[in-house]
Amino acid sequence: MAVLPPGPRHILRNLPLIVTPPAVVILGAFATRRLCDTTVPFWLLLLASVLSFPLSFIGYRGWCSLRTRRRAAAACADLPPYAHWDKTMVQLSDENKFFRTFLFQLCQKFGNYYMLSLYLYERFFTTEPEHIKAILATNFTSFQKGEAFREQMQSLLGVGVFNADDELWKFHRSMTRPFFSKDRISHFEIFDRHAADALSQMKARMREGHAVDWQDLVWRFTLDSATEFLLGKDACSLSAGLPYPPTSEAARTSGAKAGSEGEFSQAFSQALIACALRNRYQDAWPIMEFWQDLVEAQKSAIDNFIQPILTNALRQKAERASSASEDEKVSDEDTLMSHLLKATDDYNMIRDETVNILLAGRDTTACALTFSVYRLSEHPDVFKRLREEILSVVGPTRRPTYDDIRNMKYLRAVINETLRLYPPVPINIRCAAKDTVLPPTGSDKKGTFIAAGTKCIYSVFLMHRRKDLWGPDALKFDPDRFLDERLQKYLTHNPFIFLPFNAGPRICLGQQFAYNEVSFMLVRLLQQVSSIEFTPEVSPESVVPPGYTDSPGSDGSDRAWIGSHLTLFAKGGLWVKMTDASNE
Repeated sequence: MAVLPPGPRHILRNLPLIVTPPAVVILGAFATRRLCDTTVPFWLLLLASVLSFPLSFIGYRGWCSLRTRRRAAAACADLPPYAHWDKTMVQLSDENKFFRTFLFQLCQKFGNYYMLSLYLYERFFTTEPEHIKAILATNFTSFQKGEAFREQMQSLLGVGVFNADDELWKFHRSMTRPFFSKDRISHFEIFDRHAADALSQMKARMREGHAVDWQDLVWRFTLDSATEFLLGKDACSLSAGLPYPPTSEAARTSGAKAGSEGEFSQAFSQALIACALRNRYQDAWPIMEFWQDLVEAQKSAIDNFIQPILTNALRQKAERASSASEDEKVSDEDTLMSHLLKATDDYNMIRDETVNILLAGRDTTACALTFSVYRLSEHPDVFKRLREEILSVVGPTRRPTYDDIRNMKYLRAVINETLRLYPPVPINIRCAAKDTVLPPTGSDKKGTFIAAGTKCIYSVFLMHRRKDLWGPDALKFDPDRFLDERLQKYLTHNPFIFLPFNAGPRICLGQQFAYNEVSFMLVRLLQQVSSIEFTPEVSPESVVPPGYTDSPGSDGSDRAWIGSHLTLFAKGGLWVKMTDASNE
């Protein structure tokens, strides 16, 4: 069945809103002629029709504002303050400043929560732990992903768990949860095989004297690991070969060429970028993709990889069903796909759920690995101490076990501190399903009223960097804050100030899987290298622009250029040189 492009579909959906204002003007002119025998001049009719759009919008906004104030008063709650830009603030579109500097500046001026107008759309923004706790946990049923978010992500996520609400979300959650058991996520054979391949290629490139894009390498490592773990077949993205530094002669004379597996990885990244661009235009994004859905354009390469696997799995299920009943329990041989097939035969549902979990399995883990290595390169003292712990517990060659990783406290502290400063999903959104009062914060006597339908943006990236929550050194990278007295002082009594994996009923099912994968790769890396040097100069696109760190969110030492689609990444890559420990 043919599907309309985003633009025409958006116009048809909003046709009543578009047609009503000028229709009222025309009907008014017709009534004037019939009742008063007066003809309205054409130029006046045209002018009134044009002005009907802004006037109706202003009137509607005024009516909504009055209605919200009355409902807030009836609920004995306060409205959030309204924030606005001034000429001293960084503009929303300024990509040359530290990540979300404009939000840090707005928080400095208006507090840690406020109502913000973005392209004529009002959004509630908060970094308050009590608000986020209510949205994610204690008042969970009052907030949803919402229709606008689902439509924005439909092209990529379909009806998967990250793009579902209510009963459909519960169904997806119940399907997926049994697969992420402790026994399954503590089997490290897949990690070890792909980590060995990745690190072997890295060391070969370093022997040539070149820097390596660590971010590109771990994107491939996590994608290959995730596809094998979830689908039973890896994407082989590491087989495409690692890129050379853009400034090197080798980059001009040779380079990895993507085959079908490389196309899958590239398509996945491009689809994420296209989805992120939609955030910039809010609910009006279909107008910017009027005749072509830019995410759909990338889906063929994704489907080319997933479709044969899923089609074959469905065929095998049908053959087994004709001879014997299937065991509904999760076995060690099961992949996520084979497990999902025990719950449903719906091709689209399984495909969507697979893409959703792949997204989490690749990007969130790769983000943590990217910025862990960045911070280790910038803090040789932390690198030395972590390597000493790894060598004392695991030794220089042995593969770490689940118990080894659990017992390395400083390793966990380094990962947690990385996740604090660089949470994989820095900003998230929910939609109020009904009128809600968020709990009071600080000296507030009343709660904060949120009207039904309000989009609520919360940022753990900003919350994790608040000095009133984490202490005066909140912007500094210091893993000891998760080991010394600061742990009790700040985090233990208020755990909702640290939410790298969300919280409440939607808390990340793969949280422990991610910790295990990041820990395993860092152990294997530090067993084999004795130092790391950050070298952004080999890739001009990764060098931060002048004035980048002039931000309330930076301590002034940041040299990695932070970007974001759905998850954080380093713009231009994370180029590093490492010293092979075997050469010492």
